Amino acid sequence: MRIVLIHPNYHSGGAEIAGSWPPAWVAYLAGHLRNAGYTDVTFIDAMTNHLDDDSLRDRLRDLNPDVVGVTAITPSIYVAENILKLAQEVVPGALRVLGGVHATFMYKQVLSEAPWVDVIVRGEGEEIFLNLIRAADSGKWLETRKSIKGLAYFDGDTITATPAAPTVKDLDAIDPDWSLLEWEKYIYVPLGKRVAIPNMARGCPFTCSFCSQWKFWRDYRVRDPKKVVDEIENLVNNHGVGFFILADEEPTINKKKFVQFCEELIARDLPRRVQWGINTRVTDIYRDRDLLKFYRKAGLVHVSLGTEAAAQLKLDQFNKETTVAQNKKAIQLLREADIFTEAQFIVGLDNETPETLEETFQMAWDWQPDLANWAMYTPWPFTPLFQELRDQVEVFDFSKYNFVTPIMKPAAMTRGELLDGVMKNYRRFYMRKALFHYPWRGTGYRRRYLLGCLTAFLKAGFARTFYDLGKAGYWGPQTKNKVHFDFDETRTIAEAQMEDWEASADRAARAAERREAVRAQMKDRAIDRNEGFKMPNGADVRACGGSTQQMDA
Repeated sequence: MRIVLIHPNYHSGGAEIAGSWPPAWVAYLAGHLRNAGYTDVTFIDAMTNHLDDDSLRDRLRDLNPDVVGVTAITPSIYVAENILKLAQEVVPGALRVLGGVHATFMYKQVLSEAPWVDVIVRGEGEEIFLNLIRAADSGKWLETRKSIKGLAYFDGDTITATPAAPTVKDLDAIDPDWSLLEWEKYIYVPLGKRVAIPNMARGCPFTCSFCSQWKFWRDYRVRDPKKVVDEIENLVNNHGVGFFILADEEPTINKKKFVQFCEELIARDLPRRVQWGINTRVTDIYRDRDLLKFYRKAGLVHVSLGTEAAAQLKLDQFNKETTVAQNKKAIQLLREADIFTEAQFIVGLDNETPETLEETFQMAWDWQPDLANWAMYTPWPFTPLFQELRDQVEVFDFSKYNFVTPIMKPAAMTRGELLDGVMKNYRRFYMRKALFHYPWRGTGYRRRYLLGCLTAFLKAGFARTFYDLGKAGYWGPQTKNKVHFDFDETRTIAEAQMEDWEASADRAARAAERREAVRAQMKDRAIDRNEGFKMPNGADVRACGGSTQQMDA
């Protein structure tokens, strides 16, 4: 079986300003295939290599694969669909497979708008894709697809989804094949070093309403720390990696295993050769305040905190379960441990105003993180918050769902005014940092790192790739009423997807009604049991203090 895996050529002005990121999905997927005997796997990184359609056609024609597999997040979904359209033209006999978070939850939408997609892998892909490849290799995939869990496809004119596959229970059994990647092209700009994104755990026990990762990975699982360090040592020794970011939503959840991971890095003297960063929650930082210097010794130099919003009202709406005071304290603790801090703010909900944008800036400056990011709220169409705000969503051009385009229009601002307000925050924050902080914050590593981060921002700013400013035509406050986001207004939610949403909403409403009915029934039964009940001495039942009434809650 000749298998070709392709990463879509999609770009936005967000995380890319810090470097070119290696697509970790292909390493884990290909490694699992290789261990099962499928070794003829080719990877095409169309994103890093900026490959256009003609280049992809030529590559596919030369490779003549039996299977073409593509992944996609929400903003890259149209590019991914187009790749499989090209595959249909060039290698019509190849099985065309699409995976990733967007296709997992929006498979009815995807198949409705791209019927040339043969099959969608729903959920984490290693075991599902392997089962699919085995079926294709036997020549009986059409006959056996109903028995493979975690798929979606057209069966005649009907979109069919098989039952969800179980999650991968033994993550240590997945041995990633990092050799498929062109490592000289994956550079972390602030340090000028090769960068990797290994995986220590999957899933998240928290249910932030704007996030989909906890739904995609479902249950929380952690790998053996020694196995993870084996993988990192391989990346350092064999691929020249000098910086890595753990792909986990929150690697510090399991404190015991995170400490073991740090101990193993130190035991192998890896912090001298590779540094690393993580995303995590402020509550974990406060919990581990006595261990932060130990984490720094293990090579942890950068922590990105999901502080999310300055206004506590927004934190509650996002279901973050954190407070503003905790955010400030976590940044202070990290600074004292000599770990660089990055504060993430989400802006652009319906209640955003110039005043709330100013509030986020003032809080960011008061907290004094080393870096601050203001990301546009992006209403992933498969999250709880999207369902709450769906009537307010006007844009269904998913190519713009990239954290830098204002999908939502605040009631009190235009989208151009929102973009201008965010740019104002960036300008003030990094200008002050450049003048009064970065050049004077110590010497050696800390200074180089901060100046490297500033260089990355300036480079993207001058190239106008930051925040897609070039595409939007933003040149400063004087253009805020002239910016154009070029939404494709022909994009709508497919009828099949809408029906699925309505059915899910109906099921949720009926479940809520049942819960309420049960509570009411239990309350009535309790009243019935208490009526006429006497104490053993014959006295009436009374509340504390002898009253006949309970206090109000």
